[in-house]
Amino acid sequence: MSGPGSEWIDEEAGPIVRSYALTRGRARPATGEPFDMITIIATASRPRPRAPGIGPEHLDILEICLQPQPVAEIAARMKLPLVVVRVLLGDLLHHRLVAVTRPQPESTLSKEHLLREVLDGLQAL
Repeated sequence: MSGPGSEWIDEEAGPIVRSYALTRGRARPATGEPFDMITIIATASRPRPRAPGIGPEHLDILEICLQPQPVAEIAARMKLPLVVVRVLLGDLLHHRLVAVTRPQPESTLSKEHLLREVLDGLQAL
């Protein structure tokens, strides 16, 4: 393939787009909030036409998240690195286009209870 822009195409690998191009050089979400791999993302609303800062990858995420999805699944379906997806999710959260359900931290009591059960089981051997 030749012509303008052909240096960004590799016949075997497909289009080459650097991560920093998708995130505009950012390595962290604009919101400053981390997105755990098991955080559930759901589309909250659709962006208005020509919403500033919303690109095709953002729209793809919104389409995927019509059914709530964990962050890891979004990255896998988009075939993008997790860090890139986290930055894109930060943009969507900033524009209030997604709803975020973060995992509940385990209580100390449940961890202690589990450890006691394991210890009791080991002692019974």
